Order: sequence, then structure tokens, then C-alpha cells
Amino acid sequence: MALLQQRKQEIISGYQTHETDTGSADVQVAMLTERINKLSTHLQANSKDHSSRRGLLQMIGRRKRLLAYILKHNPERYRALITRLGIRG
Repeated sequence: MALLQQRKQEIISGYQTHETDTGSADVQVAMLTERINKLSTHLQANSKDHSSRRGLLQMIGRRKRLLAYILKHNPERYRALITRLGIRG
């Protein structure tokens, strides 16, 4: 469930904090959210794919840790990010 290079560039340019930023926590959360969404649709069609389900849970855990880091260091940025991504209902 890898992302296409063009889609990665769109995500990076949409969430980067400066022009050379490719690995900030915001960008990583946005990339993980995209991968989680793609994998979720895959698992709806392939419910017995347990190895992909495990990978999904690992990605969700990684995103949760990154969001906790952002919340700890900059709560305003955290709120803006979750609103923009449409997570945490």
C-alpha cells in the first residue's frame, strides 16, 4: 500500500512548515493518515488479510505517538492538524 511519488509530493507540499521540510511530525502524520485510509479500504474488501491488519494497527500507533508529540510541544498546531486531516471526530 505504498503511496505514489506524485501523491507524496502533494502531501508534503500541503503540510510542510518550510520549503525544505519533508520529515516534520506534521508531514509524517499526514502521510500516515493517507496510508491508513488506503489500507482501511483494502481491509474492508479483504477482511481475512490479517498481516495487513497488523500493519494498519502499527501505523495507527505510530500516528498516535506523533500526534501526542505535537500536542505536547504545540497544542495550537495539533488542533489545526487534526481539523485539517479530519481525524478525531
